[in-house]
Amino acid sequence: MRKWLMGLMVITTGFVLTACGSTQSSEDDSWKKVKDKNELIVATSGTLFPSSYYNDENELSGYDVDVAKAVAKKLDLKIKFKEYNVDGQVTAVNRGEADFAANDFGMSKDRAEKFSLSSPIKYSFDSMIVRKSDDSGIHSLKDLKGKKAAGEPNTSYMKIADKYGAKAVTYDNATNDQYLTDVANGRTDVILNDYYLQKMSLAALPDIPVKILEDVYFNANSTGFLFDKKNQVLKTKVNTALEELKKDGTLKEIAEQYFGTDVSTKPKQEVTEKVSAD
Repeated sequence: MRKWLMGLMVITTGFVLTACGSTQSSEDDSWKKVKDKNELIVATSGTLFPSSYYNDENELSGYDVDVAKAVAKKLDLKIKFKEYNVDGQVTAVNRGEADFAANDFGMSKDRAEKFSLSSPIKYSFDSMIVRKSDDSGIHSLKDLKGKKAAGEPNTSYMKIADKYGAKAVTYDNATNDQYLTDVANGRTDVILNDYYLQKMSLAALPDIPVKILEDVYFNANSTGFLFDKKNQVLKTKVNTALEELKKDGTLKEIAEQYFGTDVSTKPKQEVTEKVSAD
């Protein structure tokens, strides 16, 4: 199985620091450190299709990866990726082992004290994968009670599933085909995740009899790069680069390459239901 067919997960909403310019620049040397080494160090998974994965040439690729590369180019910097699972990426950013994390990150409430997000690079909403034959007996979020929900531990999706009474079946960087096959054969019943990630996973594995549950969408959201909250000067530099990439059409081009649509702008799909993971 090719390495790019790897596991599902995500997180959700940002934070803005306000401080006077002189205090921020004198206490926050995050940008200076990056400039001095002339390199951005970025934490990612290499296992989340199509955000961060290995392509057929065994090269690290994906939407978040390519946007990070474009940011580095705008800032005239080299870039180096370090691979971890989700918890490892967060820890790497917290410890200063990575300048930011790029892996379809949103912001959960419990992370907001220590971390913040860049400007959005992707807008989306959440959905559920179920069996084609019987919809896994699920017609709404309330039907999750007693169902077996698959995902990585400690993600916002698993917390939502738990909130609705689902039984957790956890994986660690499992492949997409394992996730989907387990739903199809009844080992699990449902996968909660980002709509576009699920759509791309199903397109990559069309022979597995699962589907996205139609019209049961929730939590319109956006994702970006995850920063330690202390590193606001670096985040500002990255945000400036992202704005330039949006204006010159680079973000749209990268988005369409990986998602077949421009996820760098808000979707036309109206999603009003909000579900807290906390």
